[in-house]
Amino acid sequence: MIADEASLAAAVAAFAAGSGPVAVDAERASGYRYGQRAYLVQLRREGAGSALIDPVACPDLSALGAALSDAEWVLHAATQDLPCLREIGMVPTRLFDTELAGRLAGFPRVGLGAMVEGVLGYVLEKGHSAVDWSTRPLPEPWLRYAALDVELLVDLRDALEKELDRQGKLDWAHQEFHAIASAPPPEPRKDPWRRTSGMHKVRRRRQLGVVRELWEARDRIARRRDVSPGKVLSDAAIVEAALSLPANAHALAALTGFGHRMGRRQLEQWQAAVDRAKALSESQLPQPGQPVTGPPPPRAWADKDPAAAARLSAARSAVSALAEELNMPQENLIAPDAVRRVCWEPPAADPEAVTTALAGYGARPWQVEQVAPVLAAALADKGE
Repeated sequence: MIADEASLAAAVAAFAAGSGPVAVDAERASGYRYGQRAYLVQLRREGAGSALIDPVACPDLSALGAALSDAEWVLHAATQDLPCLREIGMVPTRLFDTELAGRLAGFPRVGLGAMVEGVLGYVLEKGHSAVDWSTRPLPEPWLRYAALDVELLVDLRDALEKELDRQGKLDWAHQEFHAIASAPPPEPRKDPWRRTSGMHKVRRRRQLGVVRELWEARDRIARRRDVSPGKVLSDAAIVEAALSLPANAHALAALTGFGHRMGRRQLEQWQAAVDRAKALSESQLPQPGQPVTGPPPPRAWADKDPAAAARLSAARSAVSALAEELNMPQENLIAPDAVRRVCWEPPAADPEAVTTALAGYGARPWQVEQVAPVLAAALADKGE
């Protein structure tokens, strides 16, 4: 475990002097800690060996990121790890995503263990994927498990590159990898409280106000204590309180999720949040549903616009058939949102117009080339 500046400097020098791609992985403490920060970073490169770095003890890894700026980074499910790596100064300019490569190549199971076993014939040690990586010191078996995540990643990359090349999909993969590496950090989510599990049960604006107040109170406590929000109060308890609108802490205590283990002080702080929502004026209450950008949910299309629903059905069938022919998941062939948008407000039913529309919705050139003709044909078939 590299946990001091001297060891880190030695690792930076070793990896800078290494050759070829660098395998990179990160472990978070999802479900245990607040946020998605990295609690362990694993790397392996030819000529440098493997390194396990403690980003709690060494929170600034920008020197390591700079030393590897010209290298291709090999990650598995890159979009999961890039945000926490970016926080500590590690941002790739080029990458190879072995999970995405597996999807494009048509592998039915694309988890790292399944890919390593199916492609390379090795079985990785299992059993520590859901542990609390914020634990210090990290037990030796956990460290061995973490090191194995990068042990064969470059070998897997090389095998997948050959397979993608054999299938004529290597350029497609490079376009996808470039899109991931060049994507800006995502915008903060608007009204994150609306993602509370069970929200579909909450209909009235006053109840929505209770969900918002409880969610925000829970978030403040979880952030301060650095624990997962679900360990402070469950989503189910928030929804239960919103539906019941308890009159006082005693009534709150009778609800599921606020049981006998919760102290009086805790009950009172949650009841205070409920009372704040009750005291809001009508104009201060949240509106039901979020402002919709783009098409409505597909289930509503048949009522709102039957012609659009027919276009979407034809387009989905065409995309599904093409994805099967190309041996890859539909969502990797083209984003479902792009298909919905084209069908809701269709351009002229010719490949050139559909090409322009798809590119405007962020489709990569290879996706446009494959999908535009079949989408144009589906739109034309429905009289557009």
